[in-house]
Amino acid sequence: MDSANYLHSMTQKEEHLIKAILDSPSAPALVARLIAALEVEKKRRLQFYEDIDDDMKVEFINGEIVVHSPVKKAHLDVTIHLCQILRPFVQINKLGYVGFEKAMSSFSRNDYEPDIVYFKAEKAAFFTKEQWKFPVPDFVVEVLSESTEARDRGIKFEDYAAHGVEEYWIIDPDDASVEQYFLVDNHYKLHLKSDHGAIESKVIQGFSIDIRAIFDENANMEALRKLMAG
Repeated sequence: MDSANYLHSMTQKEEHLIKAILDSPSAPALVARLIAALEVEKKRRLQFYEDIDDDMKVEFINGEIVVHSPVKKAHLDVTIHLCQILRPFVQINKLGYVGFEKAMSSFSRNDYEPDIVYFKAEKAAFFTKEQWKFPVPDFVVEVLSESTEARDRGIKFEDYAAHGVEEYWIIDPDDASVEQYFLVDNHYKLHLKSDHGAIESKVIQGFSIDIRAIFDENANMEALRKLMAG
């Protein structure tokens, strides 16, 4: 996303913060402090890249290193169920690349490891086998847990929208429901929230899945059989 679009996507809260700084007689000093803090954060981020390894699920968010705890089986099941339908669909139709759990995606300030990410073919064409850091995805899925829900609905929701992630699914394994958001005028608009029926992606051309197949093993196997049968 270019700087003009990024500035246009700022929330009202951000605009108020900027106005508050500009209205202050100490604005130059405040800006200098902000720049200095961001420089420290940049160095910390570079060190973060040096310190992480393959065994860690970790993110860099607003200058802080967030290490993730092991997730419950319900969380794993949802991720696996959706991925084992989505990945072959994308591969069969040559639509791009699907990553999960450990696909670190770098935004202008933060690094996230969403539960599922999708990159269109034009982005994926440049990926290499040794790549470990990925660009901003076109589609993201986050599966809620007690420790991640605030970020999934907070900083990630804002950051994904600000950087042009076109479609965002938030899945709740506890009530077996999916929220589907589309990017409209640089902000997310809720398109669907349901625990039944079909959900169809706008970004992944032709991809549709019965919501039950995300949560139920038998429904998932039936959906997979239909996919493989063509």
